[in-house]
Amino acid sequence: MAQDDPRPAKTVKRATINDVARVAEVSKKTVSRVINKSPFVREDTRKRVEAVIADLGFTPDPQARGLAFRRSFLVGLIYDNPSPTYVVNMQQGVLDALKGSGLELVVHPCNRNAPTLLEDIRGFVERQRLFGVIMPPSMSEDEVVIALLRDLDCPYVRIASVSLDQPQSMVITNDWMGAAEAARHLADLGHRRIALVRGPGLFRSSEVRGRGFSEALAERGIPLDPQYDVTGAYTFESGVEAGHHLLSLPQPPSAIFTLNDDMAIGVMQAARERNLELPRDLSVVGFDDLPMAARVWPNLTSVRLPIRDMGRMAAEKLLAPLRGVDPAKLEQPEVHPALVVRRSAIPAI
Repeated sequence: MAQDDPRPAKTVKRATINDVARVAEVSKKTVSRVINKSPFVREDTRKRVEAVIADLGFTPDPQARGLAFRRSFLVGLIYDNPSPTYVVNMQQGVLDALKGSGLELVVHPCNRNAPTLLEDIRGFVERQRLFGVIMPPSMSEDEVVIALLRDLDCPYVRIASVSLDQPQSMVITNDWMGAAEAARHLADLGHRRIALVRGPGLFRSSEVRGRGFSEALAERGIPLDPQYDVTGAYTFESGVEAGHHLLSLPQPPSAIFTLNDDMAIGVMQAARERNLELPRDLSVVGFDDLPMAARVWPNLTSVRLPIRDMGRMAAEKLLAPLRGVDPAKLEQPEVHPALVVRRSAIPAI
């Protein structure tokens, strides 16, 4: 009878992610993306990596994966918004919620049109190892950026004019309602030649606010004349330009509604440059009700969005799991825009 071999049995070496990367001839990061079902991998590459994983019997190490995704104590605010006052108010709201949490805010301005946008955001999230991200419009409306954050396993909350995601990831601002209220206000003041200055097409808020305004005008029997429907850039300068264009028409409007306050104040500047008296010769209404609305003369009638509260609400949703609360069940008041009537819009003469 043969005796048992006293030599210890050879142990089979467990395949590593480096082995998969070497055999599949891809980077370790690509293997990681395949494991995490990232949309940012070509289909042929995905199939090749999955075949190698199956051949080698590779299984990810949960403990090592957890270490790879360690989070810092930083919350990122990623934005592309031309209004500095809007951004500052948003930051203040986020900081209100972070107070006492041990987390800090780090801001990251972006240009959605930049060819390196995704690369820049990926680098920012990975370098800072962010606890999570808050995104106001229009970054919140970019589905490719959202897919990237999911790929990075980075928690996020979006602020947008309409619902774009699961409740736990959204603060909805209902912009349509505020724009409709502005339209009814101008119609009730007797204005019939009413102009609209929209924002950039890249902002969903521009489409939503513009639709709310034009539909409410139609309800009052006032169609929006195409010659009074112009596009701005959510900046003071574009408001000045739009104002000059509208006021140079053979039959200029008696009232102008702009989709943010920066453009409204630009329109008022254009009117002054044309020696018009405000509000006697032109009524103006803005949107957002930024602090400057109450400081210009005449004081600007504007649709108030509680921007600081919106930042706070988004941060509270992001922090909810840390506090043992389901973000989807977090009790938060719904955001309802409201018209603040001041002196820049009066009855039509």
